[in-house]
Amino acid sequence: MSEQDKDIEWLKANVNCVTLLERWPPVWRLDRTGSTRRNLKYRRGEGEILIVNHDGHGWWDPLSDRKGDIFTLVQHLDPHLHFGDARRLLQEFVGIEPVFPKDIHRLRLPSDISVARRWERRQPLSYGSPVWLYLTAQRHLPEQILVAARMADAIREGPRGSAWFAHRDEAGITTGIEMRGPDYRNFSAGGGKTLFRLPGGPGHLPRVAVCEAAIDALSLAAIENLRGDTLYSATAGGMGPATIASLQQLLRDLNGDPAGILVAATDADNAGRRYATRLAELAIEAGVTFDTILPPGGLNDWNDVLRTIAREP
Repeated sequence: MSEQDKDIEWLKANVNCVTLLERWPPVWRLDRTGSTRRNLKYRRGEGEILIVNHDGHGWWDPLSDRKGDIFTLVQHLDPHLHFGDARRLLQEFVGIEPVFPKDIHRLRLPSDISVARRWERRQPLSYGSPVWLYLTAQRHLPEQILVAARMADAIREGPRGSAWFAHRDEAGITTGIEMRGPDYRNFSAGGGKTLFRLPGGPGHLPRVAVCEAAIDALSLAAIENLRGDTLYSATAGGMGPATIASLQQLLRDLNGDPAGILVAATDADNAGRRYATRLAELAIEAGVTFDTILPPGGLNDWNDVLRTIAREP
């Protein structure tokens, strides 16, 4: 190994990705709600998210396919920097420990109980329950949609009136749980994001609509009167490797189908536009028709649209 290679490996081992994020102006801030000890979510500005993993030696962007080590992180933050510039910059960060929050020990650890087992322990969505009332009264989801979601086993009842939305892979295995309530938002500790799925009808579905949150997917289904040709899906914000694998499998199933189409139904903000761009890239790679629909009227997401419609006389 050359001296240069040794220097590179030394910098990789001695500079933490979090240290760089904490000191790169404008600084990034830890999202405690969205973080676990193994995956720290950092935010900066509108729609800027990075996940730090591998004990601070790796990172990935949930809104794109970008990922890597401390060197690729530097060049991600400033694309104008050449590799030599990155080496010189990282020298300044050697040995500096991250300023983790004092309550970092409270971040969630994966449960010993599997995600699938935790899902099976919860009650199916039932008429008139606190979860049902939250989804109908506050989110204005119609009974037709909730019944369809219950039949697909897409929603179960979590604690404190929170709704649990299943993420499943292409084999139908429950990999993670998106959790939403009146004052609560989370994702299951130890679970993996793949796709929330609500089929609009039986059999092969040539139209796949991808939203950011499960409630938005349900809202779009309500607005479209649950189209029988559509799979309404959601990623719970961002796209990690498992989510991309699930989308690629869906696109392989659509390839060659004249009616096959991937629809990006993202939020109407900067993050949503970046998200739609990534979905377009996946569709083009798979040779599948692509389209984008955005919430109308200056509204941000599809649940905003549904609630606005519900308030109209």
